[in-house]
Amino acid sequence: MKIELVQLTGRDGDTAYNLERTLQAIATCAADTDLLIFPEAQLMGFANAQQIAQVAEPVSGPSVQAVQRACRERDVCVVVGMVESDAGNFYNTSLLVTPQGIALTYRKTHLWPSERGLFQPGDRYATAIWNGVRVGILICYDIELPESARALGQLGAELILVTNGNMDPYDAVHRTAIMARAQENQAFAVMVNRVGPGDGGLVFAGGSAAIDPFGRTLCEAGRAECRQVVELNLDLLRTARHDYDYLKDRRLHLIGEQVECADGRRELLIPDRARAL
Repeated sequence: MKIELVQLTGRDGDTAYNLERTLQAIATCAADTDLLIFPEAQLMGFANAQQIAQVAEPVSGPSVQAVQRACRERDVCVVVGMVESDAGNFYNTSLLVTPQGIALTYRKTHLWPSERGLFQPGDRYATAIWNGVRVGILICYDIELPESARALGQLGAELILVTNGNMDPYDAVHRTAIMARAQENQAFAVMVNRVGPGDGGLVFAGGSAAIDPFGRTLCEAGRAECRQVVELNLDLLRTARHDYDYLKDRRLHLIGEQVECADGRRELLIPDRARAL
């Protein structure tokens, strides 16, 4: 399985610019690429309170439709972040888009302090089967709370895909976190971060990385724009769990209703009390 980590700069609230760069990356990927992963909120950037109502789109909106067309043209899959509008609420959302359509939708469950009051938190974790592998999505701050990745692990995730918008001075935090989340769930984890300046004086830290099920780094980017391709040896999933299996050996399980969907997706619904916290 070949995955391309597309580490880019972005413009907050400038969908036209961000979408153009996204489509360009898809159009120029290698012919044998299976999946491209982009940073958090890639399509719209981190829209502020004054911009959000103008730039947010439904999942069925024109920007995602353009990404879907590009996926069909190149016969490739994409994980991309957006600012989602749904029934008057806004969500920080990432999608797994395939040539056949949207295979997985995830709304960020753990909001960064500056997002609270602007976005609504998601109410579930979800996985889907893609290319024979069960995958799940997390977004940025989610990975700093081990229960997020554990929820995907509890749903059987073998590959955790992370759209990231981590900024200075927290670069080392996410480097440590992504390695730990992979190792403790004995799963691959691939994280793609933004680089360069953002609104409000932010500087995004890059450091996109792919980690194997032992917690070992397969590739790691610096702080500049780049595109790195990593090939995952899926046999390592079995090797990592051969002598011991953390998920089977654990004695505490996360609460929440687990739902098996007809299309193969699995969801873990967050209880209302926990979500309110």
